[in-house]
Amino acid sequence: MRSGIVGSSITALVRDVRRVLEPHTASHLRERRSNRLKDFVMVAGQLGVTHFLIFSRTEKKINLRITRVPRGPTLTFRVAEYALAKDCLALQKNPKTSDVVYHKSPLLVLNNFQQPGKEYKVMTVMLQNMFPAVDIQTMQLSEARRVLLFNYNDETGMIDVRHYSIGVKATGVSKSIKRVINTNLPNLGDYEDISEYVLKEAIISESDVEDGPESTVTLPQDYHGRNNRKNDQRAIRLHELGPRLTLELTKVENGLCGGEVLYHRYSKFCFDPA
Repeated sequence: MRSGIVGSSITALVRDVRRVLEPHTASHLRERRSNRLKDFVMVAGQLGVTHFLIFSRTEKKINLRITRVPRGPTLTFRVAEYALAKDCLALQKNPKTSDVVYHKSPLLVLNNFQQPGKEYKVMTVMLQNMFPAVDIQTMQLSEARRVLLFNYNDETGMIDVRHYSIGVKATGVSKSIKRVINTNLPNLGDYEDISEYVLKEAIISESDVEDGPESTVTLPQDYHGRNNRKNDQRAIRLHELGPRLTLELTKVENGLCGGEVLYHRYSKFCFDPA
């Protein structure tokens, strides 16, 4: 949600972040200028809300606060960079998006968060608790439709946030063959036999026919899409949905948007070692 006047671009970013958190989010929330934080806290329990994500803007920076309801803690990030979902899709030649992928929560991936400092542990637990726990023994593969990646860059101290949909494709065959596998038989009226259709391009690039072992898996269950059956080998493809965010953790507080400062990037506040 928004706090104060943030402008049209941040308002669009708020909508994009709500979309990322589907289906467990207040998609149709409409804030009013008269609303105060305590107004949302009062109804959070009745609605099953566990976390608030609050965007605000000053003359110098954009902030994102993630807080646990009703007693905290609260993480405050500086939004160093961001790109809206529509801009991420506009950069792609063939963007792949569908409302169906938002019927289940994204899989959360936290990369390189094993850093010294208790602020990283608090941040890890907070992010993990924002999403339903995954039991790999019982989960259905067809529910894995999206990935939300938080990548900590230890050189810059920034966190890159990316959002992808998950796709699979047949391995070891050219695009021409994949069209035959994945669709109905094409119109071959202009060809003497199917081999002409398959070989119509004299040169096929290696990327068209090869998939590396690091991106190839054996499906343990049937997966969505045509001919994606259990025990078939498929190459995994991630398609960016957006938005993109680059965040810098600036403060950790032990309360709901307040309380004792447990960590501050630009001050000497720190966790009690005890």
